[in-house]
Amino acid sequence: MNILVLPPFNEAQRAVIEAAATGASFTYASSAEATDEAIATADVIVGNLPPARLALARNLRLLQLNSAGHDAYAAPGIMPAGAALANAVGAYGQAVSEHVYTMVLMLMKHLDGYRDDQRAHSWTDRGPVTTMAGAQVLVLGTGDIGQHFAQLARAHGAHVRGVRQRLGAVPDGFESIHTMNELPELLPKADVIAAFLPSSPATRGLVYAEFLARCKPIAYFANGGRGDLVVQADLIEALEQGNIAGAALDVTTPEPLPADDPLWSAPNLLITPHVAGQFHLYTVLDNVVRIAAENLRRLQAGEPLVNEV
Repeated sequence: MNILVLPPFNEAQRAVIEAAATGASFTYASSAEATDEAIATADVIVGNLPPARLALARNLRLLQLNSAGHDAYAAPGIMPAGAALANAVGAYGQAVSEHVYTMVLMLMKHLDGYRDDQRAHSWTDRGPVTTMAGAQVLVLGTGDIGQHFAQLARAHGAHVRGVRQRLGAVPDGFESIHTMNELPELLPKADVIAAFLPSSPATRGLVYAEFLARCKPIAYFANGGRGDLVVQADLIEALEQGNIAGAALDVTTPEPLPADDPLWSAPNLLITPHVAGQFHLYTVLDNVVRIAAENLRRLQAGEPLVNEV
């Protein structure tokens, strides 16, 4: 079995993946460096090969993505016939939740403003701050990332409710689980709303003028899922009017966000360029290689794959 590995695994991580597929031949190359021949002869590709190059993968049995998102690969005609597609759900919970949680705390403590004051050499007191202790936190999306975020908030004494499509068991970190239909009643009670939702017809444009109008003026909104969740013009207006206290975005529409986009200048808004995940935190690649190794083992054993799309 020929396995093409694209993520920048270190030696220890390579040892993990190689141990899962005894006798296989491994080729390591970045996505840009992978040759047409390596793609054409690969039985398994680990990593996010550009979708257009998948047409070369005539022997492909499994594409194991290094991302949780898989939209670009699920479109008709992208995956070679007979090849399985699996994502890396479960690899990014710690990284994304810590990043977004930190952004919210920065807003609550005015650290973004104090950073601006430092650069302006201005000794300014920005007044009262808020806390996660005792806060009512609403998490949209209760998967791996949402659960990690909930656990962080609970550790600081927050009361955390989760929102997802269907009811079910209450995951760790949450006090209760609710459906999307309950959002109109939940939003006015929340001090923090954190969203970790995938892009879908049900979620696109979910955060718009009416959604924001139901929020407390002291509430903070954060989005670590997909940019198309938010109608950005409505968010700008809500921030300018003081309808919410602040917002933190690691995702926008489009990406990269154009330099002249008005979102950059919205008050009380923190933006990071979709970097909460990626490979910046070392645990991400550890998790990706663990998922990939398990699926290599399962593929050889003829067992059902994990995270199969």
